[in-house]
Amino acid sequence: MPWKPWLGAVPAAGGTSFRVWAPRVTSLEVKVEGRPGARMSSDKDGYYTATLEGVGPGARYLYRFPDGRERPDPASLLQPDGVHGPSQVVDLSAIAPRSRGPQHELPRLVFSEIHLGTYSAEGNADGAVRHLPELREAGYTAVEVMPVAAFPGARNWGYDGAALFAAHASYGGPAGLSRLVDAAHALGLSAFLDVVYNHLGPEGNYLGEFGPYFTSRHKTPWGDAVNYDGPDSGPVRRFVIENALRWVAGAGGGFDGLRLDAVHGIVDDSPVHLLRELNDAVQREARETGRVIHVIAESDLNQARLVEPVERGGYGLAAAWADDFHHALHVVLTGDSSGYYEDFAPPVIDPVEALASALRNGWHYAGAHSKHRGRKHGTPGGHLAGRRFVVCAQNHDQIGNRAGGERLTALTSPGGLRAAAALTALSPSLPLFFQGEEWAAPEPFQYFVSHGDPALVESVRKGRREEFKAFGSFQEEVPDPQSEETFLRSRIDRAHRESPAGRAALRWHQALLKLRREHPALQDDRRESLEARPDGRALVLRRWSGGKEIAVAALFAEEERTVQLPPGAWRVLLDSGAEAFAASAGAKPARLEGTILHMCGRQAVVLERAA
Repeated sequence: MPWKPWLGAVPAAGGTSFRVWAPRVTSLEVKVEGRPGARMSSDKDGYYTATLEGVGPGARYLYRFPDGRERPDPASLLQPDGVHGPSQVVDLSAIAPRSRGPQHELPRLVFSEIHLGTYSAEGNADGAVRHLPELREAGYTAVEVMPVAAFPGARNWGYDGAALFAAHASYGGPAGLSRLVDAAHALGLSAFLDVVYNHLGPEGNYLGEFGPYFTSRHKTPWGDAVNYDGPDSGPVRRFVIENALRWVAGAGGGFDGLRLDAVHGIVDDSPVHLLRELNDAVQREARETGRVIHVIAESDLNQARLVEPVERGGYGLAAAWADDFHHALHVVLTGDSSGYYEDFAPPVIDPVEALASALRNGWHYAGAHSKHRGRKHGTPGGHLAGRRFVVCAQNHDQIGNRAGGERLTALTSPGGLRAAAALTALSPSLPLFFQGEEWAAPEPFQYFVSHGDPALVESVRKGRREEFKAFGSFQEEVPDPQSEETFLRSRIDRAHRESPAGRAALRWHQALLKLRREHPALQDDRRESLEARPDGRALVLRRWSGGKEIAVAALFAEEERTVQLPPGAWRVLLDSGAEAFAASAGAKPARLEGTILHMCGRQAVVLERAA
């Protein structure tokens, strides 16, 4: 049967049913504003339930503990007054998206990652809706929304969510999010949501008062791990799986897929890993409703088992983020070798070779020794098709986790940006771009919060400074995460989109993504259908299918160089030095002489070999 709401407050004709797992209490009441508290019944598994007649959507409520404490619902769908205040009854059936979406299969996905608070002047879901046509115009097929689970205060990246089922109120709540999904579908865009199951934010997180949602048996960067494999872990696992279904089910959020944040922080020694169980539940929902729903994992562990089939011991997820492509590309473009970038820089390796390796194999570290980690890292991924990897030149983490939150716009030349876009867009993997990247948005994306606890604010400030000790001089330049100015600096300004430089960058992206959609040589994402080789300070990526072949030549040197192409008769399809795409007044088109390509500093050229 298709999913229906089960936890939390579920309104129906005549009243509302409440259900919460609270095995740590001896009794529990549901307190609806304007009414006396109602005692809840408990079962052998620790679930407390009550049905109250005359209570409908809009009613606000709390759960009252025997000692008088009142707490919001762990499965609340809306926290109108913040994560510490009462929950509000919401009828999902009245606001759930009415559309099914374009049902994009994996190879058709090209992501634009957006943050609702900074993507528009309004800073909410309806503001994002106004700009969704820009994504279709740029050539994207999917919008990926950073986490919306209710967090403390008005400003947050979203990874401090404390109420996992509740769409943040200032973003428009669940109704606003439903409008966003419907608007995306109307434009032919798939809608993905970033969700966080490796930890909950520290402020407003009351789960531990209800039951053993956390365990000291495992530790994560955020403290005690979520209890996915210890005593009483069954209801915890169900809580998280219900949450995933809440976002993707047609009766819930209607999203076409999920991006699971930092799954290396999900510690689970159970016989069946949570990731497999969660994906199985999502895929049952997809089958029963005739939909395509993708579950994609972010992990820095380079683990093939995330996406390998269940029958071969994998978890069966659709795809995984592959950071090695980004890291190698970043080093090539910027020369940065601090922190984890040292694994992609001399003397460890030539960064162009590391980039070629990531293109050939999905990721570069597939069991080799990592200097930064001090151990071997990763498992082989070369047997997996490109659709199993998501790659980028920029994303919220890799921008925002720099001390100053600088984009590549501030770190490399315009020609370098063109080369990065070409390799990302025309790689065999699934490309992801960060909001405004298609027009070379210059605004930083800095880390921001708005916590209410002064001690927590200072702890976050200190943590940010400590984080950048491995990155040399950056540690003295960390913006204050609590300052509203840090947030405002991160809001994109669309005036740049209409500037000559912005329009040239946008045309380049549009041309690349059109080529990705339409050219026969780019439709086969098997590793056997590509070659990536360094040529000094240049890289040549070849892809072929159906008798057609494309070559992408990317030069990373600032001075003119020649690049040797494979034998054959080649013609130029796209040249970032051409007038329509020129990133600067001094840019010049490349010159092709047989199989020798004369390139004019940092640029990218896409060529086609005649049959």
